[in-house]
Amino acid sequence: MSKKLSEEEYQKTFSGRFRRWLSGEKDPLLGEVEMRRQEVRRESEAEERQREQDEKLLKERVYDLEHNFEVRTFQKVYRVFGVLFCIFLVVLLLVAVSDLPHFGHAENPVNNEVAERYIEKGLQETGAVNIVTGMILDYRAFDTLGESHVLFIATCTVLILLRRDRKKGGDTGEAEKEDVSDRLYEPKNDVILQTVAKILVPPVFLFGIYIILAGHLGPGGGFSGGAVIGAGLILYLNAFGFARTEKFFTARTYRRMSFGALACYSLAKSYSFYTGANGIESVIPLGTPGAILSSGLILLLNICVGVVVAGTMYTFYVMFRKGDY
Repeated sequence: MSKKLSEEEYQKTFSGRFRRWLSGEKDPLLGEVEMRRQEVRRESEAEERQREQDEKLLKERVYDLEHNFEVRTFQKVYRVFGVLFCIFLVVLLLVAVSDLPHFGHAENPVNNEVAERYIEKGLQETGAVNIVTGMILDYRAFDTLGESHVLFIATCTVLILLRRDRKKGGDTGEAEKEDVSDRLYEPKNDVILQTVAKILVPPVFLFGIYIILAGHLGPGGGFSGGAVIGAGLILYLNAFGFARTEKFFTARTYRRMSFGALACYSLAKSYSFYTGANGIESVIPLGTPGAILSSGLILLLNICVGVVVAGTMYTFYVMFRKGDY
């Protein structure tokens, strides 16, 4: 038989500490977690005068619409171009609708052979077991190229609108203060979050890579795999902060990766369009359906799309969170 412990000895055991934590008698993290009270920022008299002067200047030069020649000119030009664009759009839509086949006509899209072609000839012509991937990255690859460029342009727009650039030749002390204040929003060595990130981030990256590489064999592809990798990057950033993340992924890294992926996609599909439009047999084999190295250029295109999507997700998050990227 085991020896019966006294109450004092029992409280020192793991079971005793766990029971006290479970009942709420003692918090084991109380007094052990780094805590820092943020000081309330107070404006000096000079800063207050400068702010009032800036607000007055802003109202006089920007919001005084009655005497602002540039704003009034822009509003007039905007109205004229707005009316012209609406007229052009209405005419364009009316012309497009007038060319549509009549209801019940044999040439209606619902009666054409496109869907039937995808299903019956998709595996033979694209080599992709996944019909959806074959349709997106082969039959409609030009449309997917446009979608990838839209993501890249959207990211560039966010970079332009939200980026905070330091002034050249400015005070280095101010830059250091900005870095210190930005550290307040960084994770403060959260052991739980960092441990979970160390365990989850590698499998998340591997799973995202698997989804991209196996997109032509089953459900998945560049869009979904890129989204998984982007989520892994965001998790790593939240756990370890900008200082460690920007050692391997910066704005320059994103620009180079996106440009390389889009250029590779454009060149690959330009080759396919040229050979297909001229009836030239492609030298790139489709391979054996079901093998990892199959389906022609679809595997390469999935990788390009995945790179663009992963970088776009991460960049959007960084810009909306920090701006200085």
